[in-house]
Amino acid sequence: MAIDRKEVVQRHFPKVTEVVPHSPLSVGNGEFAFTADITGLQSFPDAYEVPLSTQSNWGWHSSNGHHVYTIDDVDQQELHTNGRFVKYPLYPGQTLEAYHWLRQNPHRLQLGQLSFQFCKEDGTLAKIEDIKQIEQTLNIWEGCLYSYFTIEGYPVKVKTVCHPSKDELAIKVESPLLKTRRLCVQLTFPNPEVASNEWDQAIDLRWDHPERHRTNVIQQLANELLLRRCMDDDHYDVRLRWNAGEIEQTSVHQFSLRPTTGDQLDLCVAFGLSEVAVSRTVNDAIQASQVYWQKFWLKGGMLDFSKCTDKRAPQLERRVILSQFLLAIHSSGSVPPQETGFMYNSWFGKFHLEMHYWHAAHFPLWGRGELLEKSLGWYKRILPKAKELAQSQGYAGARWPKMVGPDGNQSPSPIAVALIWQQPHPITLAELCYRVNKRDDFLKEYKDLVFESAHFMASFAEWDEGRAQYVLGPPLIPAQENHQPEVSINPPYELEYWKYGLDLAIQWAERLNEPVPKKWEEVANHLADSPHKEGVYLAHEQCPSTFTQFQHDHPSMVASLGVLPGERINHPRMRQTLKKVKDEWDWDSAWGWDFPMCAMTAARLGETEWAVDFLLMDGMKNTYLQNGHNYQRIGLTSYLPGNGALLLAVAMMAAGYDGHEETLLGFPKNGEWKVEMEGIHPIL
Repeated sequence: MAIDRKEVVQRHFPKVTEVVPHSPLSVGNGEFAFTADITGLQSFPDAYEVPLSTQSNWGWHSSNGHHVYTIDDVDQQELHTNGRFVKYPLYPGQTLEAYHWLRQNPHRLQLGQLSFQFCKEDGTLAKIEDIKQIEQTLNIWEGCLYSYFTIEGYPVKVKTVCHPSKDELAIKVESPLLKTRRLCVQLTFPNPEVASNEWDQAIDLRWDHPERHRTNVIQQLANELLLRRCMDDDHYDVRLRWNAGEIEQTSVHQFSLRPTTGDQLDLCVAFGLSEVAVSRTVNDAIQASQVYWQKFWLKGGMLDFSKCTDKRAPQLERRVILSQFLLAIHSSGSVPPQETGFMYNSWFGKFHLEMHYWHAAHFPLWGRGELLEKSLGWYKRILPKAKELAQSQGYAGARWPKMVGPDGNQSPSPIAVALIWQQPHPITLAELCYRVNKRDDFLKEYKDLVFESAHFMASFAEWDEGRAQYVLGPPLIPAQENHQPEVSINPPYELEYWKYGLDLAIQWAERLNEPVPKKWEEVANHLADSPHKEGVYLAHEQCPSTFTQFQHDHPSMVASLGVLPGERINHPRMRQTLKKVKDEWDWDSAWGWDFPMCAMTAARLGETEWAVDFLLMDGMKNTYLQNGHNYQRIGLTSYLPGNGALLLAVAMMAAGYDGHEETLLGFPKNGEWKVEMEGIHPIL
């Protein structure tokens, strides 16, 4: 019997009856998103601990212009690498200004704040305390945010929608306050600079230094306005169209729209670099959203937990449904996403390419491979820069940066430049897409991406004559980032991922009837064994104190069997390792994706009770807020790698993996997990 998909989705519409400071609601389309407060717009940002953002994949700014500095302007440190020295931009040295400019630029723009202004009967402006009888629902079946509230007893109804194929908001407002001109809509533009906290996250929108940017009226008609925003070398356009009302410029960077007739206001606001198109009517945008999201839910994979008797099942279903929606609006665009999506600027809005796997690998498994393919193309665009980076360090192929903006230039960092676990990601992501689409033209299109990644991986591994094996590092920093690059050698996850990535590249060459480079085979077949001691795997070969001094951050050694097939991993030893991680790890120091990562290891080991326990472990960083976001800490209240890892783990638990494609393989066989499944594919 087919799953009633609408019924499953409807069970988990986020609903709000008061201000929830950590958990505002968003609408978006993968390229653009808008986060609203209880009014359906961004009227009371000070009531929230999360910036109420309007962001896009194309909206970036560089302070004082582009190319103020390049990586050549930064002091670089030489790390000993098998008899030679390789330069890495780890620390500022004597080039502090250049170092931090490159970390902060380009940064993602806050495109504008769209808000209501309410005038009370006594002439004063309403505050957040004046908003009463709040009823707000995010209808994720339609992609529409419905907001209802009253001010001094007068009702206000708002619909907020993001067009599925345009970077456009459509807003429909109904209220008697419109007729009395006590309600207006304001669009205000912030300073394009960023103010960051100790975690490199933008802590708020900035309203200082209005002289740092310009807002020019390009065209004004009776019911339409075109604006151009200019800041240093960057610009973008904003077009507004409304049904009835008058707009005026109320400050240098603010425009106010006041109704002239009736008790209904329809407004479309579109953003873009140029030639911005706006929908003919708000209803057109609403209808387009409804069609898109219904197709989204009807086409992809679906799980129904309603027949489960384990009391944790409804919570897991809620996380699964909301994570699908959030990743579609924040992580399915034409470039890799930032870790917080379009919520706010974590790490200046830049991508962390080691996280791209957690953001997007689930899409093909849930029947939506095209959403991953959209961002794969970006790797092809920056391939020349990745090859240049590898060559500058004496390696072949393409070395993918870690912290990076849309330009493909790596950012200096004490950690990012020494990480390596993002290197096989493009191979794996391409393979996941191919497994779903089976297109020969896809193999040809992404051949260079796969082959150049493999060339680097084979070149990076060093031959150790004494042990007659290839080794990884030093220098490197494992996925567990609290290790020094000068001493880290042979972390288990990276070793297995090198083997796995090279084996996939070999398969691609064979599919394309091309010769397989001998170096790929040599490295893949002669990699060092994963280090272990006293029956458990270690963080890396020179870390015997893994479980006494380094039992914090990511327990990434378990990913070598779980995230990966772990062809060379000893299962009993990994079972002991996972048990030790479960019992002794400092889980407050872990991150959101660590819990699903461990669940994947448990599923491959047949420890199904553990798998569910990891997914739903009680812990701060395994919290999923009312809006569905994976909470980590104050200042990082949305963390999409956690949502993506959850969907990846649940897909494996539901559909299995290569060679073990059993239905519900990862769920306990105790009669309490009667999960219904449709359209989910096995993991590799």
